[in-house]
Amino acid sequence: MIKLLADAAIPFDSSAFVGGAVGGGLIAFLMGMLVFVVIIGVALWIYMSLAFVAIARRNKQKSPNLAWIPIVGPALIASKAAKMHWWPILLLIGFWIPVLGGILGLAFAVFFVIWMWKTFEAVKRPGWWAIFQIIPVLNIVWLVFIGIAAWSK
Repeated sequence: MIKLLADAAIPFDSSAFVGGAVGGGLIAFLMGMLVFVVIIGVALWIYMSLAFVAIARRNKQKSPNLAWIPIVGPALIASKAAKMHWWPILLLIGFWIPVLGGILGLAFAVFFVIWMWKTFEAVKRPGWWAIFQIIPVLNIVWLVFIGIAAWSK
């Protein structure tokens, strides 16, 4: 019975998918998407850094160029504008402790909303604009609000 099933099986040629046109097209598509994501990420980093440098200058901070530090730069500028200096250090130290990392990651997100609320108020903008950063589709609006807070008069 097993021999009959083996004889009836359709032969599968994996080279048509892995080394053929389908595999090459899939790899090219994935590499194109990777390049696109990297370009968008770098563009967002530059935009956010420029915006937070402008916000830091409006708040008369001593070192506005901290905004250029990837990932933590905007949080440092926002925490200084919110006058909550020790929270970013405490939360970033907690990321090195494996068990507390997830809990502190959530706490960091909550405090970043609080920092942004106070940052918007420090540059004379409505604090509720900070809520848009946690809404998945509307966080694009938050990027616009960051630009308004940084460069409008």
